[in-house]
Amino acid sequence: MASPALYQYLVAQDLDLAETLARYLIAVPIAAIMLALFRMVTAGYGREKRALTLQNAQPPAPPVVEPEPLSAPPN
Repeated sequence: MASPALYQYLVAQDLDLAETLARYLIAVPIAAIMLALFRMVTAGYGREKRALTLQNAQPPAPPVVEPEPLSAPPN
C-alpha cells in the first residue's frame, strides 16, 4: 500500500503529498503489527524438540581400537 502511493506521488504525480504520507503512515504500522503477530506465532516452533535433544545428548563414545596381536618371540 505504501509503495504504490510513493510511486504515484514521485513518478506518475497522480497523488498529492498529504494523501501519499497518510497512506504511508497507515501502511507501515500495519505491516509492523502483522510481522510482530507472525513472529509471535512462529516463536516457539522447534524449540521444544531442540531443547529435549540438547538435554538428552551425550558425547560420542571414543572409537574402539583393537590392539595388534603380539608377535611370537624369536627362537
